[in-house]
Amino acid sequence: MKLLVIGATGMVGSRIVNEALSRGHDVVAATRNPDRIEARAGLTAEALDVTEVKRLSELAAGVDTVISATSPRSSGKPEEEAVSYATALVAALGETRLVMVGGAGSLNLPDGTPVADVVPDAYAAEARAMRSAYKRIKASDLDYTVQAPAGEIAPGERTGSFRLQTDVLLSDAEGNSRISAEDYAVALLDEVEHPQFRRQLFTAAY
Repeated sequence: MKLLVIGATGMVGSRIVNEALSRGHDVVAATRNPDRIEARAGLTAEALDVTEVKRLSELAAGVDTVISATSPRSSGKPEEEAVSYATALVAALGETRLVMVGGAGSLNLPDGTPVADVVPDAYAAEARAMRSAYKRIKASDLDYTVQAPAGEIAPGERTGSFRLQTDVLLSDAEGNSRISAEDYAVALLDEVEHPQFRRQLFTAAY
C-alpha cells in the first residue's frame, strides 16, 4: 500500500512510519518540517500544514489510506485547532480511507462516563478537543476508523500482544490503562491492512 502519514515526526506518528516501512508499505511522511525526516527506502517527505485543504487533497489523492497522527497542542486553543483539522480532513479526503489517531478522552468508562470528563485538569482541554474532532469525523461521510490509545501511551517495547475494544477504555487487573507507542502502531497498521472497525472508534491496550 501507499500511505500518507500526517504528523510523521511526532511520538506516535514516527512509530507508525517505522511500522509501515517494516511491513513494506510506501510512506509519504507529511509534516510542517520535512527536513527533519531521515531519508529511507520507501519514504517520501512532504511539507504540509494540516488545515490546507487543497494541499491535503492533493497528497491524499495519491495514496490508498491517510493516517492522521496529529494532536492539538500548538495554538493554545486545542478544541478550535482539533475541529479545524478534522473539518479539513472531511473536506479533503473524499473517498480515500482515513485511519486517525484519536485520544483516550474519546472513549467511555465501563459505566458510560466519558473519559474526557474525568481526566486530570492538565489533560482535560486536549481530551475534550480530541473528542470533538472524533465527533466531527463520525458525523461525516468519510470511510474512517479512529483508534484511541490507552490512558497512558509512551515509547516502549514492541510486543505485538494487546487487547482490542470498541469505545470503552481498557484497563488491566490493577486498573492500569496503558500501551507502548510501538504496539499502538502495530494495532493501527493491522487495522490499515485488515479493517475490522470501519466507521468506528476502537482502542488497544494491554
